[in-house]
Amino acid sequence: MAKPVVPEEKRRRRRPTRSGRVLSEQLIVETALRLLREHGSTGLTARRLGLALDCDPSTLYRYFRGMDDLTLAIGDALVGRALQGWRRTGEWLEDLRGMGLRIHDAYVSHPQAAVLTAARVTGRAHELAADEAVLDVLRTAGFPLPEAVRIYHAFIDTTLAFAALDAASLALPSAALRSDEEMWRSTYARLPAETHPRIAEAAPLLATRMVTSAYPTALDMLLDSAARRLEGQVSWRARGGA
Repeated sequence: MAKPVVPEEKRRRRRPTRSGRVLSEQLIVETALRLLREHGSTGLTARRLGLALDCDPSTLYRYFRGMDDLTLAIGDALVGRALQGWRRTGEWLEDLRGMGLRIHDAYVSHPQAAVLTAARVTGRAHELAADEAVLDVLRTAGFPLPEAVRIYHAFIDTTLAFAALDAASLALPSAALRSDEEMWRSTYARLPAETHPRIAEAAPLLATRMVTSAYPTALDMLLDSAARRLEGQVSWRARGGA
């Protein structure tokens, strides 16, 4: 005989832990973010979480089906942080730029968590809210559905790809990160024009720009392209297009 399904809220722990805290999904996620920041992805285990929360590790499985489920919740929490304070202005370019920068900032603020979660699809509330918002901004701006989905795809993937790339750099050991950044001054800046004329002429600019994120530039290029496509759609319709 199959066991009856226990509602999710009844699986939650009501008694405080030994340290007096009442567990919740939010508390576990916040603690997991701290452990990732302090120990990296290899430090995020049920045992370490149990120690940090002063509870038996098995208690965590009342809240999450496993560590992968917790990973998805962490990713969704980062998107939730990006959504905090975001408000639509009615200007679609400004709205999407603001959304993209917020998502990127939320991820790079937690680089170890970003590396772990940027490639995942959580299907959770905050991710769904962000996707709905982006698609609605595009459709309200006047993009046909296929074009809106095409731009949404490029927007989300570009944002998360740069978040993962920039987070991976920030997650490096500090000595490795300094070495990578110094390479633009110690190696590229010293290449002779006789052998590498284009690098030599660009070296001062490369040394300044290549240690920063290219995401704002890539985002502007993507949105500029989308705006031109929308202008083309409007012009085509004005000429009697279907």
